[in-house]
Amino acid sequence: MNIRSLTRGDGVVIGAAVLLFIASFLDFYSCDTEFCSTNAWDSDLFPVLPSLYLAGIIAAGLIVGARFLPAGRKIAGLGLDQWGLALAVFAAWTGLWTLMGGLPADNGVGQILGVIAAVALAAGAVLNTRIPALQAALMGAPRPQAPSPYGAAPAQGYGYPGQQTAPSPYGAQAGQPTAQQSYGGQQQAAQPGPAAGAQGGQAAAGGEFAPFWFAVPVTRPLYAEDGSPTPIAELAPGTWYLAVDQRGAALIAQTQDGRRGVLQDTTGIQRG
Repeated sequence: MNIRSLTRGDGVVIGAAVLLFIASFLDFYSCDTEFCSTNAWDSDLFPVLPSLYLAGIIAAGLIVGARFLPAGRKIAGLGLDQWGLALAVFAAWTGLWTLMGGLPADNGVGQILGVIAAVALAAGAVLNTRIPALQAALMGAPRPQAPSPYGAAPAQGYGYPGQQTAPSPYGAQAGQPTAQQSYGGQQQAAQPGPAAGAQGGQAAAGGEFAPFWFAVPVTRPLYAEDGSPTPIAELAPGTWYLAVDQRGAALIAQTQDGRRGVLQDTTGIQRG
């Protein structure tokens, strides 16, 4: 069921059905004598309830329900929306006649609102497929988030846990995690050393490696640590990964699901 398949015309139909339901509990007619007021649920007014109020509510259900069924689904040769249209017109026709019924009482607010709702429902059902403005989507599609351009600062979110910005240690780039970070369900301790800020994610010889976040400019394979030639994963641009160790010019990287592997090509990577 996709609610975004509903149109503005369907919204009119749904609103009219809600108003019909509310109106059925209000006074259908009223007079000056005691205990004269009553609503559509009173048995003395039968068949006003099924002919006006319930017929309109069922019509709205059929019209809206047809949006969520495969095209071509029919009952007795008619689609659900066609049955709903017929019931909506019938409810409006019945409502108009109740205004001329000659009851020995005044028209109540429930009767007037019910007739207005039934007419609006019938109009929405008839014009739903004929007026372009009513065919527009009731709810707009969600706007996709634009991916961060390569080289932009990492955003807070999945793959880059929130942290308090601390003064950068000696040799480290601004924004590099220096405290324990949670990634893929594991804790990685970032212990910066004197050579932690080497460009391209590499640490200078003799310095202790400091885990850091990085992004790749293009899709690159991640190989198993045992030297197998078959990639175990692919690193995609726009996602931040954690470098947990260094092996020569290569990096040991960890993916979002906790897998570790060797990133052999570290050219052009961007550090977090």
